[in-house]
Amino acid sequence: MTGSKIISGVSISHSLATIDQLEAAADGSQQEMADQLLAYPGVEESFVLKTCNRVEAYIVTADPVDGETALVELFGHLPADIVDDLDHEESLEHLLRVAAGLESQVLGEDQILGQIRDAYQEAQQAGALGSLLDDAVMKAIRVGERARTETAINEGVVSLASAAVRLASEKRGLDDATAVVVGAGEMGELAANRLAGRVDELILVNRTLTRAESVAEDIEESSDIETDEIDAVAETFTRGDVVISATGSSEWIVDPETLEAVGDTFVVDITRPRDIPPEADEFEHLTVYDLDRLEAVTDKTRQMRRGAAKHVEAIVDEEFDRLLDQYKRKRADQVISAMYEGAERIKARELEETFEKLDLDEESEAVVESMADTLVSQLLASPTNSLRDAAENDDWTTIHTALRLFNPHLEEEAGEGLFEGIAPENIPESVTDTESAPAVDSTDN
Repeated sequence: MTGSKIISGVSISHSLATIDQLEAAADGSQQEMADQLLAYPGVEESFVLKTCNRVEAYIVTADPVDGETALVELFGHLPADIVDDLDHEESLEHLLRVAAGLESQVLGEDQILGQIRDAYQEAQQAGALGSLLDDAVMKAIRVGERARTETAINEGVVSLASAAVRLASEKRGLDDATAVVVGAGEMGELAANRLAGRVDELILVNRTLTRAESVAEDIEESSDIETDEIDAVAETFTRGDVVISATGSSEWIVDPETLEAVGDTFVVDITRPRDIPPEADEFEHLTVYDLDRLEAVTDKTRQMRRGAAKHVEAIVDEEFDRLLDQYKRKRADQVISAMYEGAERIKARELEETFEKLDLDEESEAVVESMADTLVSQLLASPTNSLRDAAENDDWTTIHTALRLFNPHLEEEAGEGLFEGIAPENIPESVTDTESAPAVDSTDN
């Protein structure tokens, strides 16, 4: 539809995709991916959000087919059942929900909001954002801030990994400690993120070394992170003051003999079945917390966050409606500005011709020009209000008719972004079908 600009989006997240599939989706940095999308025909703006648990891409095109083509080109190699395709309004609402923490693996977690801010700054610096996506991402950040200041969605400890780190901090202390995280899956990754920067040394152990290295690279304070394979866990275990175990192993990761030989160690095992053998509970030099003890800490917080999520849902709905109204007001103001510019050009031309015919002094010319200003303002005051009301009510036929009445060429002067940010289904075909529009003789105006 000519004159409209819309958002198309894609979401690949932990809810449908495995870790390996998420890694396959994230081909390059988020700004490299955004630049790739901008290179496709018809793509005018792009924004990519890449985290450990999701890859989101949003683009702006005038033709929805161009948007679909670009996204398929970038993500078409992925299984279709893990890719969530988003239309214009779905993209906007989903982005707000992501920023609010409603789509996070850990409901209400704070990290995602900082990641969106960072991605926004990158996209701004790279010139990837235009007015449509800039407004959308800024609104998402606003929603994320409201969710965390007006509700309790981010209070307490809800993930087992966070609970394990907090427990170690409160019971043993993390200053000058060497921490070992065994397992680089979802929980191990969360634990490593929580520990980074708080301990003297962090060792990440995993079955595959490449996965451990990938997690270490994604952690902001990763300069002191050491990685190792699970085969070396017995030796690594002896180096740790704090050990958090989060593997998917069906067997113990260390034997009782190894544990008997280690020094004083604070162990948190967040797996079921346990990674640590029951004999460890009997060793005086080991302090062992298992999943049952941790779940009591997290259950209360989960319930509290679920209650807060209802309030956050209401915030998202409210701000989503405001965002749509914001787009409408912008479009109305753009049309009104073009209307006034056209009227000003006519006024200036007529004043010039009048002054050439009349021999007026400067004071008289000023009086005539003031009268012309007043006439333009009064004549356009009512149409201005009507246009704003029409935009608010999605009455784009009235806006189109007003443009044609004031100047048959004014729609072109308003620019290609006339209906930017308005979902195509809300714009009647007659608005952009100039062949069906009644001819208007501009000399009658």
